[in-house]
Parts: sequence; structure tokens; C-alpha cells
Amino acid sequence: MRLLHTADWHLGRTLGGHSLHQDQEYLFAGQFLQMVRDTRPDAVLIAGDIFDRSVPPADAVELLDEILHQLIRGLGVPVVLIPGNHDDARRLAFGARLLAGGGLHIADSPLGRAWEFHDAHGPVSIVATGYATPLLLAQKLPQAGVIADHDGGMARLAPLLHGLCPAGQRRVLVAHAFVAGGTETESERGLSVGGSGQVGVAHFAGFHYVALGHLHRPQTLGGGRLRYSGSPLAYSTSEADQQKSVTLVELDAQGGVATTELPLAPRHPLRVLRGDFATLLAATSPDYLALELTDALPVAEAQRRLAERYPRIIGLRWVAEALPASATALSAAGRALSPLAQFEAFHQAMRGAPLPDAARPVVIAALTAAGPA
Repeated sequence: MRLLHTADWHLGRTLGGHSLHQDQEYLFAGQFLQMVRDTRPDAVLIAGDIFDRSVPPADAVELLDEILHQLIRGLGVPVVLIPGNHDDARRLAFGARLLAGGGLHIADSPLGRAWEFHDAHGPVSIVATGYATPLLLAQKLPQAGVIADHDGGMARLAPLLHGLCPAGQRRVLVAHAFVAGGTETESERGLSVGGSGQVGVAHFAGFHYVALGHLHRPQTLGGGRLRYSGSPLAYSTSEADQQKSVTLVELDAQGGVATTELPLAPRHPLRVLRGDFATLLAATSPDYLALELTDALPVAEAQRRLAERYPRIIGLRWVAEALPASATALSAAGRALSPLAQFEAFHQAMRGAPLPDAARPVVIAALTAAGPA
């Protein structure tokens, strides 16, 4: 069986105040759909965090509707998707029982849903479980007693998920969780407050492949059986220049798994760009950029001026490690000046112009009110 595994779309997300809608539309309506045409999978698995927030903007909902329509009605490929911790499970699962008959299978319960797919070797059970907090699982499983954390929740949930599968069938699980041993980035939202949100690898024993969502870095755990496809776009500077991908999964007759990373190329990559102000001001780029200025002294209105050259700045910081000797000497000399003279020098450095005569009385009054240093 051939499956295409993706996750963490975060439709409706912004980055540094910039909407990512056009970038997401470019990626999913273009490259992703072409991947599906090229690979002809038996199903597409989307492992949670479909939207970036529980009440997504209208254009994000419209984009998801269009992509699902193209996948299922246009290409004839069924889809299995689950809610993640960013999604509102009840909203995402609206109409799930009706839609399953048309090829869209949505996990509308944290206790799991299972659907049977077939290939030349026979049936495969694809089990999908939506993200659930320990509290929600305790409410759904009152007989289980207190569920203190995510690991305890998965320990109680795993036998139920296996119970959804007929004996002897190959089994695939779609889940949204932080599996112990996985590597985080800066863009995931924590699954717990004041405790561990991680779950142990051992709870997934018995599944031939586990399609995971939540961690945004593509990675494999559990000897290759557990896989994070990662997010399709970079959503933090910790993911800058990281190769994003979709995972092609091939399941043989015995349940053996082979995975292949299919690379994605964003319309506007996220990069970290370092240099002095003058050098950066002389260049330009349409990419999403985290700028690091190496100048020893601040530059007046640096971000505003650089934004004219770089329309997608997501952050700017100064990274000079030490002042040059000339600047150190200037600082020492500045300490010998009167407070008014120091402010005049500061104004000249920041604004590139002398302190206006009209502002002088205001500065003098403020320095007087402040008292001696």
C-alpha cells in the first residue's frame, strides 16, 4: 500500500506579522497536488494541526475546502485527517459521518476511528485518533480513573485503538503527539503546562506505521515505524533553511515499511541574513528574513529603512559581539561629558542631525528633574 503522509499545515498562520496564505496556497494547490498526481497513493494522511487556530480565517477554510476537493473528487484519492492541538476538533469534524462515504475520513473522536483500505495484498486498517488532553480522555474513559499526563492517556488509549482493527490485518495509525525522543523547533505549541506532554514509543507497539503530527522537523523514531513528516513550511527561525517535505510510505505484504522524503520548495523561503547595515541596505530579497545586524553601534530607524529593501522581515536583532576600540574610547570620552552634551551626542548618532534648538529646553528640564547621575 502506498500512502502520502503530511501534517502541521497550520492554514491561516502569520509569520512576523505577514500572512502566509498566498505561500500556503502556492504550495498546496501547486506542488502538493502534483505530488499526489505523480505518486498515486492509496490515501493521503494529514496528521493534525490543519489550521493554526481553533477559529480559522475564512480564506484558510476555503483553501482547505479546495485542496480536499481536488484530492478526492479531482484525483480520486481518499483522505484521512485528524485534529491537532491547534484545531477545534468539533468544528473540524463537522459532517464527518456523511463525508466518510465520499472519501474524506475525519477522526471525530479521541477514542479513534478505523477505516479499512485494500491493496493487492489484502486489507489495511488505518486508525485515526484526534488529539486529546489527559482531562478529555479521563472524561471519555471514566473507568480508567485519573489520567495524570499524556503518557498515561496514551497507555490507556493504545489498547482501544488496536481493538478497532480486525486480527491479522496490517495496521497504520494517524496520531498527533509529542513522542519521547523527538526533536522540537521553536514553533510548536506546548502540549502541557507544568508537566511533560511526551508519550513513550512503547505505546505504539503493534502498528506497522505511525503517521505523526506535532513536531515540525521531519524525523523518524521507533526503528523507522514512527515518522513525523514535519510542517510543509518553516514557521520559526529555528527552521530556517530546513528542507521541508512530504513522506511517501510504502507498506509491503507483511507490513514492512519504506519511506521516502519528497522535498517541497516554498515560494518564499525563510532565511537568517547576517551583515552590517550598509551591506544589507545595498541588497534586496523577497524571502522571509530574520535579520542580524553586526554593526557595533545602533543605526537610526534600521528596521524601517531595511523594510524598504526586504518586504518580509520577520525580526531584527543586533549581534555585534564587542565594540571596536575606537567606539570604546568614544564611550569613555562620552562619560566625561555633561549629561546635556551626552544627550546631544546620542541624538546626533541616532538621528544623524544635531539636537533642535526647540528641544533643548525640554531636555534640560528633564535632566534637571532627574537630578545628578
